Amino acid sequence: MKHRAIISTIYSCGLRISEAVNLKISDVDSSAMTIKIVNAKGKNDRIVMLSEKLLELLREYFKEYKPKTYLFEGQFGEKYSARSIQQIFNNAVKKIKIKKKVTVHTLRHSFASHLLDNGTDIRFIQELLGHKHLSTTQIYTHINPVSVKKIKSPFDNILIIQFV
Repeated sequence: MKHRAIISTIYSCGLRISEAVNLKISDVDSSAMTIKIVNAKGKNDRIVMLSEKLLELLREYFKEYKPKTYLFEGQFGEKYSARSIQQIFNNAVKKIKIKKKVTVHTLRHSFASHLLDNGTDIRFIQELLGHKHLSTTQIYTHINPVSVKKIKSPFDNILIIQFV
């Protein structure tokens, strides 16, 4: 349950692993359906969306584990370690036999690419990821070949005039 909650939070919010381990219970605002990322890379704060599904999962997790300060705590109440998250992710990757090289950070890339595939403006994605420069966001967003096929060429909207 805890592992599922951690991995789901990272993907659902497009978090860096360091941001996930530093999340506090007080950062989650279920009434506004947001999560505040405090002191992210570059010492900036940002707000990300809290999905309905993630909120349900976090509530189940909370009931079972009863964390005190940090959203994800280790055995002795300290924040969960980045290394432990990497291990649970790697174990899951092995278990489901993914052959491609993936890391926890791949979830952040997937978050950005999936938002782009669903039509989210890249400037919103930039804000959600906490990037200062749009060029950094563009590195995260990989164009899906299936999505490219759905794009209609503007040429298709032009009335063709036949020349004699």
